[in-house]
Amino acid sequence: MSDKPAKSDTHDYSKTLYLPQTEFPMRAGLPTSEPKMLARWNEIDLYGKLRETAKGKPKFVLHDGPPYANGNIHIGHALNKILKDVVTKSQQMLGFDSNYVPGWDCHGLPIEWKIEEENYRSKGKTKPNFKDGAAMIAFRQECRAYANKWLDIQREEFKRLGIIGDWAGRYATMDYFAEAQIARELMKFAANGTLYRGSKPVMWSVVEKTALAEAEVEYEDYTSDAVWVKFPVAAEFGRLAKAAVVIWTTTPWTLPANRAISFSSKIAYGLYEVTEAPEDNWLKTGDLLILADALAESVFKQARVTSWKKSSELSSDILEDLECRHPLKGLAGGYDFIVPLLDGDHVTDDTGTGFVHTAPSHGRDDFDIWTSNGRQLTERGIATTIPYTVDENGALTDQAPGFAGTRVINDKGEKGDANEAVIKALVERGMLVARARLKHQYPHSWRSKKPVIYRNTPQWFIAMDKDILEVNAPGKPGAMADDGKAKPGDTLRHRALEAIKVTQWVPATGQNRINGMINTKPDWVISRQRAWGVPIAVFVREKGDGSAEILQDEAVNKRISDAFEKEGADAWYAEGAREHFLGSLANEEWKKVDDICDVWFDSGSTHAFVLEDPVHFPGLAGIKRKAQGGADTVMYLEGSDQHRGWFQSSLLESSGTRGRAPFDVVLTHGFTLDENGRKMSKSIGNTIEPQKIIKDSGADILRLWVCATDYADDQRIGAEIIKNTIETYRKLRNSVRWMLGSLAHFHDEERVRADDMPELERLMLHRLSEVDAVVRQAYADFDYKTVVATLAAFMNTELSAFYFDIRKDTLYCDAPSSVTRKASLTVIDYLFRSIVTWFAPILSFTAEEAWLSRYGSSSVSVHLETFQKTLPAWRNEALAVKWDTIRNVRRVVTGALEVERAAKNIGSSLEASPLIHVTDPAIFAILADVDLAEICITSNAMLTNAEAPASAFALNDVPGVAVVVEKAVGTKCARSWKILPTVGEDKDYPDVTPRDAQALREWKALGVAV
Repeated sequence: MSDKPAKSDTHDYSKTLYLPQTEFPMRAGLPTSEPKMLARWNEIDLYGKLRETAKGKPKFVLHDGPPYANGNIHIGHALNKILKDVVTKSQQMLGFDSNYVPGWDCHGLPIEWKIEEENYRSKGKTKPNFKDGAAMIAFRQECRAYANKWLDIQREEFKRLGIIGDWAGRYATMDYFAEAQIARELMKFAANGTLYRGSKPVMWSVVEKTALAEAEVEYEDYTSDAVWVKFPVAAEFGRLAKAAVVIWTTTPWTLPANRAISFSSKIAYGLYEVTEAPEDNWLKTGDLLILADALAESVFKQARVTSWKKSSELSSDILEDLECRHPLKGLAGGYDFIVPLLDGDHVTDDTGTGFVHTAPSHGRDDFDIWTSNGRQLTERGIATTIPYTVDENGALTDQAPGFAGTRVINDKGEKGDANEAVIKALVERGMLVARARLKHQYPHSWRSKKPVIYRNTPQWFIAMDKDILEVNAPGKPGAMADDGKAKPGDTLRHRALEAIKVTQWVPATGQNRINGMINTKPDWVISRQRAWGVPIAVFVREKGDGSAEILQDEAVNKRISDAFEKEGADAWYAEGAREHFLGSLANEEWKKVDDICDVWFDSGSTHAFVLEDPVHFPGLAGIKRKAQGGADTVMYLEGSDQHRGWFQSSLLESSGTRGRAPFDVVLTHGFTLDENGRKMSKSIGNTIEPQKIIKDSGADILRLWVCATDYADDQRIGAEIIKNTIETYRKLRNSVRWMLGSLAHFHDEERVRADDMPELERLMLHRLSEVDAVVRQAYADFDYKTVVATLAAFMNTELSAFYFDIRKDTLYCDAPSSVTRKASLTVIDYLFRSIVTWFAPILSFTAEEAWLSRYGSSSVSVHLETFQKTLPAWRNEALAVKWDTIRNVRRVVTGALEVERAAKNIGSSLEASPLIHVTDPAIFAILADVDLAEICITSNAMLTNAEAPASAFALNDVPGVAVVVEKAVGTKCARSWKILPTVGEDKDYPDVTPRDAQALREWKALGVAV
C-alpha cells in the first residue's frame, strides 16, 4: 500500500497510522557525512575501544604489507586497503581480536631516484660523494623527509576510505627501531652461515646503477639484435676440424664473455654441408656446420642458403669431447682460449640452433652449468675464472678485448653501440652466419621502465641450499643434530617449502604458484649499490679468492644495533663509526660493507618488528598459531604479484630466522582494469582515481564496488560500473531506511516470542537464520562478493518485494494492540540488527549512520558489535517448504495483476479480487488456511478447485494454478484504501472497514482525536 496518509471527506486519519518516521535521509550525502563520521571515530577513539572490547579473545591479525611512500594512492591501493579493512572488521565481528597496524615501505631506489632528480640533476648540482659520510647522511635525511611527507599524505587518504587501525602507532621501515631490527635480522643470517658474498650474474639496471631482484623486474616488448655465429672446431678433431658449431643469441654484446657452448644429449645433431648459396652470402658453398636436426632447415633459411645436405649423425659422446675456437680469436690479442661443449638440461631444439652460447658472466643457466662443470674443466686445463666484461655503466671493460668502452645500454636506457661493434668484428672474421631483429619480451626495471642486463658482480647472497647452522635457543625449529652441526637438508629452501604446506592460500592456486617459485629460486641476492636503505651492517675480511670472512662478534653486533635504535641506520656512516663499532678489533683488517639491503629484505623483516612488538601484539610472538594447531591467526593480504615479492621475502626471512612462515593465511587479489578490461595507464587516460569517486559519491560506494567484485581475479571499474554500484547502494539504503522508519514505533517490551508469531514472521526468522549461516561462512572464507550478493538478493527480493510489501498494511493500519503488528516489528528489529552488522565491514559509514540513528547515545558504534546470534530454534524447514508453494502461487497472482494493470483494467492491486483456480489437491490444502488477499496485497481473494477457463493467467513452472482477475467489490476504505463490502458496517466509523474501526477506537482510547 502507499505510504501516504489516508483521508476522508470528514476525517484525517493520518495520526492513527504507524507511518515510517526516521531522520535517516533517503539521499546519503556520503561525501559530506563521511568526514564527520571519521571525526567522531577519532574523537571517541574507536580503535582503542575495539582493542578493549576484544581483550582476551583469540587473535586474528592482518599484518599490513607496506605500500611505498612516494605518491598519492591509486585505485589499486584503495582496493587493497579496503579489503584489509573488511577482513579486520569482519573478523572482529566474528569474535576475534582483530588488530590492524598500518605500515609503509620507505627505503629504496624510487625515493632515492626522486631526490637525485629534484634536488640535484634538475638543478645542475652534482650528486654527493657517498664515500663522504657527512654527505651520505645529509642525502639520506633528504630521502627520509621525502618519505615522511608522502607517508602523511597517504595516511590521510587511507583513513578517508574508512580504514580503522592504529594510525598513530603506524610502522615504517625507516623508523629507527625498525632499521635496528632489520640489521639484527641480517646478522642472524650471518650467524647461521647462509649470508655470503659471491660473484654471480644478477639483473642490473644501468640507468639506476644497482642490482635488481626478480620482483623489481617486469617484462616488456623489446627489439633485440639476433645473430647466428660460427664457433670453428679446433684443428685436432680430424674430419670435423673444418666444421663449425653454430649458436644463436639475441645478446651479441655477451659474446666477448663466452667461455663455452651448451648442448643437450637428448637432442639429435648432425654435420651439414652447404651445397649451394648466393655469392654475396656469409655462408659459402662447402661450409660445414654442426646443428640440431630439428633446427637445421630454419637456420639455413635464415642464412639464405638455397641447398644443403646432411653428411652424418653426431652423437652426444662426440660433442662432449669437442672443443671450439672463439669466433673473436686474435682480436686485440684476446680470445685465445678453448671453448668446450657442455651437456646442459636447459638446452632445447624449439628455437635457435640446438646449441646455447654460454657466457657465465651474463646468465643464470650459463653460470650454473659453468660452475657445476668446474672440476671437469680444471682437469682439462681450462681456466674457470669468470670475467667481468661489463661495468656498472653498461660499458664493456678491458676484459672484453677490442670492445672496451662500447656501451650495451647508455645512461638513458637506450641501446648502445656494443652490439654493432661485436657484429662488425664477427663479419670481418667470417664468423657471422645470419642476423635479424627479434621483438620479444625482455626484462625491464619496473621503476625506470628501461631494459636491464645480466652482469657478473660481487653481491651479497643468502644461500637457499646450504645447511643452516643452529643459533636459536634449544628446542626451536632447526635444532642441531647430535654431532653439533646443522641437520643435513635443513636448508632455507626446505624450510620455506615445508612452511608453504601448512599455510592456507586464498585462492588455493596461490600455493602452486609460490611453491614453483621457491623450488626454482636461485640464492637470494640481497645487496644494492645505493644509499637510501639499511646497510648490510657487517664487517668483512678479504680472503684473497674473491670471497670474504664475516666478523662474528656479539659485542660488535650489539653496538651496531644499539646505535641504529638510537640514531637510525645513519649511524653506519657517521665519522668514526668503524672504530666505534669494532672497538678493540679496529686495528684488524675488518672492512665495513658499503652496500645496502634490498628493500624486499626490509619488508620481509617487518614481522620481526611489528608482529613481535609487545605494544601492538602482546604475546603474539610466543603463542601457538593456527598453522601450528593454535587459535590465533596471522594473515598477509596483497596483490598476486607479491608471490614473487613480499610474500616470498617474508617467507624466506622468517623461515631462515624462525624456522616457519610469519603467516598462517595468505590472501591475494588481482589487478584493477578499466571497464574495457585494459590496464590503466596515464598515457591512455583511462585511470580511475579513488579520490574522485570519494569526492563525487563517497567512500562507501568504493567499498561496495570492492566487495561486490571477484577480487581473486582482475577487476574492472569505470563510470558505468560505479553507476550500477550506486544503484545497488540506493536500494540497500532505502530498505534500511524503511526498517528504521518502521522501528520508530517499536518498543522492546512489545517483543513477541518466535513461537507466538504468525507463520510469515516465523518464515522470515527461518530465512534470517539461513542467511546468517551463509554470511558468516562467507566472511570466514573472505568471500565478500557472496556477502554482497546474498544480502542484496535477500533485501531486494525477500524483504522489500515480499515481506515488507505484504506487511505494510499491518504495520501501518493495525490497531496498537495487534499481535501481528508487534510480531512484525520484532522480526524487523532482528532483521535490522543482523543486516546492519553484516554490512558494517563493507558499508562502514552507512552502517554506522544507521546504527546511531536507531540507538543513538545508547550505543557507541556498530563496529564494537559482533554479528547477532540467531537461534537454532528459528529454523523450520517444513514451514519453508510450505511457503515456497505459497510464494509460487503468489507469483501467478502477481503476474495476472501485472497483465491487468498493463491493460489499464486496474490501477492499484487493491482494486482487484483475484479468483485463484487450484486443481492440485496438495497445493489447495496448503492454501486453505492462508489469507491470500493479505499475501497478494489485494482487497479480496477467492480460492477454488474448479478448472480454470482458457483465458486464465498461468505460469508454466507453477502447474495446477491459474488466476482470473476480477474487480474488487465494495467501497474504498478511507484509512487503508482496501475495497470491501464491509466498509460502512460500523456505524461509528462508516467510511472504514471493521478492522480499521477497531484501530480507531483504540487510538481514541489513547487520546488521539479521530
